[in-house]
Amino acid sequence: MAVVLIPLPARDFDPTEVAVSWKVLVDSGHAVRFATPDGTPADADDRMVTGEGLDPWGWIPGLRRLVVFGRVLRADAAGRTAFAQLTGAPEFTAPTPWDAIDLDTVDGLLLPGGHRARGMRTYLESPILQAVVADAFQRGMPVAAICHGVLLAARSVDPGTGRSVLHGRRTTSLTWRQERLATAIGRIVRFWEPSYYRTYPDPRGQADGYMSVQSEVTRALARPEDFVDVDPDNRDAHIKNDGRHRDRPRNPRPAHVVVDGNYISARWPGDAHTFARRFAALLAQQGAQTPPQKPGALP
Repeated sequence: MAVVLIPLPARDFDPTEVAVSWKVLVDSGHAVRFATPDGTPADADDRMVTGEGLDPWGWIPGLRRLVVFGRVLRADAAGRTAFAQLTGAPEFTAPTPWDAIDLDTVDGLLLPGGHRARGMRTYLESPILQAVVADAFQRGMPVAAICHGVLLAARSVDPGTGRSVLHGRRTTSLTWRQERLATAIGRIVRFWEPSYYRTYPDPRGQADGYMSVQSEVTRALARPEDFVDVDPDNRDAHIKNDGRHRDRPRNPRPAHVVVDGNYISARWPGDAHTFARRFAALLAQQGAQTPPQKPGALP
């Protein structure tokens, strides 16, 4: 059995990416621990759970619970079921504070995502978490990152090289195609908060998508081609890219997951089952091995 640490922001994490990953890992025989900024339970982005507020009338109190578009945009049934189970799990309700994280007590690190700026920026910009991620890569610890979690990894700098821990790695993340589509939809269904699906707006004078997850992650890599998108010749490319199909426990076809040694990455909640299952398998493969010794303390 491996012990996996999942750090979370105080609020606005994606419920599917966290809950499905937790459930797959636990069902595979692994243990999961959580960490939050101050050691209190994290709050998910409730719009992704209920769908409320994801319709053009969602800003009107009396009509908020009339969910139409929100039924499509929110987490699917599997994600919502896993999230309901997660909220009652003792490990979720008693997280560790970020500044008390001790990688000597865990065997793997999983970085989930979320897009809403108000909660996710503190997670993505945390020097504490960036140092933890860099330490995990230095140790050779299995690391998995999905969606904006890949951006946290990209921003984590190896103190020995001064480069991102993803420099020299192959990875995927939330793609600009996905982020652009979600932003276009958000400008309609949530017109009073048009940036809801963009964590970071593009600076004036920069190209469209300059601050997208894919663009920033790619800038951290050794080569642009190390960002691995869906192969257009893949027979399932259309269901992997259309934004409507999500993977299931027994149907990985819509998923796109990239494995590079002991690092695994994925794009969005629609990849979560396959992403977590592959990470669980990696942890099981390394379970009989002695964890690598810490090579040196981070500054």
